[in-house]
Amino acid sequence: MYKILRKKELVPNIYQMDIEAKRVAKSALPGQFVIVKVDERGERVPLTICDYDREEGSVSIVFQTLGASTKKLAEKEAGEEIRDFVGPLGNPSEVVTEEAEKLKEHRIVFIAGGVGTAPVYPQVKMLKEKGIKVDVIIGTKSKHTLILEKEFREVAENLYICTDDGSYGYHGLVTEKLKELLDDGEKNYDLCVAIGPMIMMKFVSRLTKEYQLKTIVSLNPIMVDGTGMCGACRVTVGDEVKFACVDGPEFDGHLIQFDEAMRRQSMYKSQEGKKTIEKEQKDVHKDSGFCSLGEIAHDEK
Repeated sequence: MYKILRKKELVPNIYQMDIEAKRVAKSALPGQFVIVKVDERGERVPLTICDYDREEGSVSIVFQTLGASTKKLAEKEAGEEIRDFVGPLGNPSEVVTEEAEKLKEHRIVFIAGGVGTAPVYPQVKMLKEKGIKVDVIIGTKSKHTLILEKEFREVAENLYICTDDGSYGYHGLVTEKLKELLDDGEKNYDLCVAIGPMIMMKFVSRLTKEYQLKTIVSLNPIMVDGTGMCGACRVTVGDEVKFACVDGPEFDGHLIQFDEAMRRQSMYKSQEGKKTIEKEQKDVHKDSGFCSLGEIAHDEK
């Protein structure tokens, strides 16, 4: 069992929890994720690591209440326990595993959207600790849905906030702000890291491809069981088939077939779609011993 040390509602329906998980905290790195299971009969929910404290032995997660499992998790209070907290899983972010001296040669911009703002934070924080200055663009619906602004102002060189309704910061999309910065000429970025909704990452990648700006995206939004067994996170990257939870979650944004990935994400919401994906997955993992979708518990996406 894993104790909830702290719980905070960042904005309506989006929560941050600090979980006591000493072994996970000891080896966690930005970009990785954990599998959370609220109770014995609960579903497996993959959540990206937002932060960690090795000394305290705690790991921070941020989640939105979308399905039954995340709603059940949100009902838990500080001092209570959850059944499973497994990780760290997936590969750490490319930008935090590269040598500091090499990173200092880059001019990096991070693009964060919605709940995807949370996994961007530990990357920017670690880069700040290494003496690397980066810019961050955050996209959100309105001022009232913005999360972690204070934390980002402490670690980002420049923070640009974009709201759909114009209630705070720049009135417009993150792609519009990025284009403005690129066209201005002063921001000669050579690396972009985008994490957020699939549609946002798709259009960021489309824009940066025009500018020949290398782009890394995180496909954590399409993960379901977090082990590569269910196949829901299968994605085509260039000419290869990859699984976001075991091969990623980060990939070259210019090589991803986003329309295919979003189609699978949409199909997974329906029973008919799940059967189609299951059939496709059996063809890929023939005789591999992998289980089917029906054997994997999942949260609503």
